[in-house]
Amino acid sequence: MKSNFLCILITCLLISCKNNSQSKSTLLNETGNLYFSTVDFTKAKISSEEYAKNFNLHNDPYLSMVFNLDKPLIQSLKELAPTLSEEELLNKGNFQFSYVVDGKIIYVENLNTGAGPKTRKTENLRQVIPLVTPERIDFWGWFMWQRFMKINGGLDAFTEGNHTLSIEIKPYLKDSTLKVGPLLAKGNIAVEVPKIVIDENLVPVQKIQPNSGWEISKDNFDNNKIEALNRKIAEGRFEDINGIVVIKDDKLLIEEYFNGTSRDSIHNVRSVGKSFASTIMGIVIEEGLIEDENALLKDFYDLKSYKNYSTKKDSVTLKSLLTMSSGFLGDDWDYDSPGTEDKMQSTDNWVKFTLNLPMHKDKRIGKDYNYFTAGVGLLGDIMHRSVPDGLVSYADKKLFIPLGITNYKWFYTPNKVAYTGGGIQLRAIDFAKYGQLYKNKGLWNGKQILTEEWVEKSLTKQVSQAYTGIEDGYYGYLFWNKVYTVDGKDYEVSFATGNGGNKILIFKDIPFVIVITASAYNKPGSNANVDKMMVDYILPAILEKQ
Repeated sequence: MKSNFLCILITCLLISCKNNSQSKSTLLNETGNLYFSTVDFTKAKISSEEYAKNFNLHNDPYLSMVFNLDKPLIQSLKELAPTLSEEELLNKGNFQFSYVVDGKIIYVENLNTGAGPKTRKTENLRQVIPLVTPERIDFWGWFMWQRFMKINGGLDAFTEGNHTLSIEIKPYLKDSTLKVGPLLAKGNIAVEVPKIVIDENLVPVQKIQPNSGWEISKDNFDNNKIEALNRKIAEGRFEDINGIVVIKDDKLLIEEYFNGTSRDSIHNVRSVGKSFASTIMGIVIEEGLIEDENALLKDFYDLKSYKNYSTKKDSVTLKSLLTMSSGFLGDDWDYDSPGTEDKMQSTDNWVKFTLNLPMHKDKRIGKDYNYFTAGVGLLGDIMHRSVPDGLVSYADKKLFIPLGITNYKWFYTPNKVAYTGGGIQLRAIDFAKYGQLYKNKGLWNGKQILTEEWVEKSLTKQVSQAYTGIEDGYYGYLFWNKVYTVDGKDYEVSFATGNGGNKILIFKDIPFVIVITASAYNKPGSNANVDKMMVDYILPAILEKQ
């Protein structure tokens, strides 16, 4: 009897242990080995007691993810390519993050191989990744979250209400093909998205006020689309948008202002100002003050008197500066480049800084694109030397006065020369005049301010930007080119663009010039958000009613 009792007891214990094991396994499958925390990680080390089950998208200032690996990442990469050395693996692989909202994959990022210290990949098992902070931080996790939210669908997935965010982590290796390994970590968190309360007066389409300097268009457009856009701007979905102006057939169709700005506000559109350098150069050449854009840099400066002289510098043309293909060792998109705009602006002589730069040994002048702001500053200095009474006076007489533009402001170099690398400020409605000048092929009120030939050269696809990662991207004479696709139909556009989401868009085959002014400076996704505004709201609104 006692023996039977012991057998029954042992059996029950075994069943109980098995059930506990199954419960633990089920729990692991549900929650995974990735956790979230909403504590201020700058002040406290995140412990397991502080893991969070819920995150309020608008009210919680911090969000971090914590995951634990069974082995360092390098070992998982080694399993994907056993023959590669550790250095080769680290140069070709890293973590892959998948962001899943309510069971739908929204964004997958293969983390740049340079992100994170080596020890994070070769030694660390516990990984703490800050994602959300009240202020921008210089950490790859913060930038990844911004890319997820602002560029790749996160904000649109997190509509008002309750959601589940899952993050899945795998190893990846990119050699001739992309290899992705098995799941390393996964976890969920409930995300609450509260209703955003806005001033409903900001939603209706704004009535165009008199005395705009434009004839007002009588054509229709889809008011509902523009009101939906206005709501998104008021909610902060599209950050720091200040103005929208739409010109159709040389008439003012839409004029909207936000965030305390008005028609009389002048806007710092940053690198949009580069395109003005192209415009003024076209006028200077037409008047014979500079022979043409094929003039050589050495015709204006004694290049041998500057540092890093090479015979290659003798081949730099004004055209190569206009097309960002001069071959100088300067690239604003590469923080390590010796010739960035920030490094130039930390000196007291920007021309000297630029001419002292070495040439890139591999780049072909006139062929290979590099975003080189300092070179556009050189163009301004060259024009300043070449025109009577200096660049500011000349631009005023030859461009601004003919366009009827009186309210504007230049940014100046330390040598008191108007800076053509960016920063000129105009009213949004006057930027529209500038765009319409190009739409009119250089003609304004019966006067040919720019030659048709120069306009065509400026807006033509001169240099490919493909190697920079801009798919099907081309650059003209300080103008960009791209295609917007709406409802399966392509619309070609040439445009000036600047930091923060600023754009002057000149469409090729449809009768529109569109200006967006914004101040989302240095915020991830600012230009991508403007593209989304164009494709999802503005173009559908004005195309449907043509």
